[in-house]
Amino acid sequence: MVDMDDRLEDIEDSITERVKRIGRGKYSRILKMAKKPTRDEFGKSSLITGIGIIIIGGVGFFIYLMMNVFFQVP
Repeated sequence: MVDMDDRLEDIEDSITERVKRIGRGKYSRILKMAKKPTRDEFGKSSLITGIGIIIIGGVGFFIYLMMNVFFQVP
């Protein structure tokens, strides 16, 4: 049981160290350049994402309908 506690503590320490290093290293430049989007930017991104989801869903539904029409299983 003590071995399991030690392993869990090591895993917790490892995760804590990874979280502390997020702002440093190869991603630090990206995090420093990142900014909160304006209301307009967020709205446009949401609109484009929504349109994409609707298009992908429509294509999937069309394929589903075609499969039911042409490949009906008795």
